[in-house]
Amino acid sequence: MEPLSHSPPLFESRLQGLKKIHQGKVRDIYEVDADHLLIVTSDRLSAFDVVLPDPIPRKGEVLTQISLFWFAKTQPIVRNHLSGLAVEDVVQDPGERAQLTGRAMVVRRLDALPIEAVVRGYLIGSGLKDYVANGSICGIPLPAGLQIADRLPAPMFTPASKAPAGQHDENIDFDAMIKLLGRDAANEVRRIALNLYEYAAEHARRRNIIIADTKFEFGLDKAGRITLIDEVLTPDSSRFWPMASYKPGISPPSFDKQFVRDYLESLHWDKKPPAPRLPPEILARTSDNYCEALRLLTS
Repeated sequence: MEPLSHSPPLFESRLQGLKKIHQGKVRDIYEVDADHLLIVTSDRLSAFDVVLPDPIPRKGEVLTQISLFWFAKTQPIVRNHLSGLAVEDVVQDPGERAQLTGRAMVVRRLDALPIEAVVRGYLIGSGLKDYVANGSICGIPLPAGLQIADRLPAPMFTPASKAPAGQHDENIDFDAMIKLLGRDAANEVRRIALNLYEYAAEHARRRNIIIADTKFEFGLDKAGRITLIDEVLTPDSSRFWPMASYKPGISPPSFDKQFVRDYLESLHWDKKPPAPRLPPEILARTSDNYCEALRLLTS
């Protein structure tokens, strides 16, 4: 993997030579041509669906390097959207290329599927809320008596529909996913997502990390083939727990932005914009968490 740079944190990319067609909470997407996009992963961080004013140093590079690592490792399971083009092939200006070091990838343009492919190995998050209310997750019944952070009897595929910007994705059952994608595509997405999770969970387990849950995104290429897109098995799209501190019955510490969420919960903030500034020690601790996840997963 590329060593992380010592560039200043990047809150927002600005490229004169390419048209920016979308800015998400973390990623800036540029149009390269009719068949390719440039994805730039900034150091922005969102919490409670609000983008915070302070970027997290090296976060965008960590997310990009982890995704590239998994794209390479999982090629035997599913094709992905990487194009084979380098950033240097599409961004000519040296100054603009410098701000993209380690945090950009050129990908093929695909038709994104309208679902999040969520796989859960442990009882946490919205799955826990669903279980407490209904004894099931996305309509799939579970044994009684499970507690927070318990390992599930088997990994569960629990899709979600994509919500408009600023709103939460909604968990749906598999029948609803069939209506969105068709039965064959829904079955194939479920099969691929479970295979990806099981492969990655075993890889992480050997490095003393538990992947509690994760979400994948897929698109269709011009031949109609299901293709892995966006980011893969990063601290933003997954819950990574250190195995040494894992204990059922409590919410384990994690290699993600939970540290920031916990800090924000301690403030008198209504979780609406504008978000409060983060102290230097919170920024540094969060950056260290992301970098440690990269080091452990890719070692």
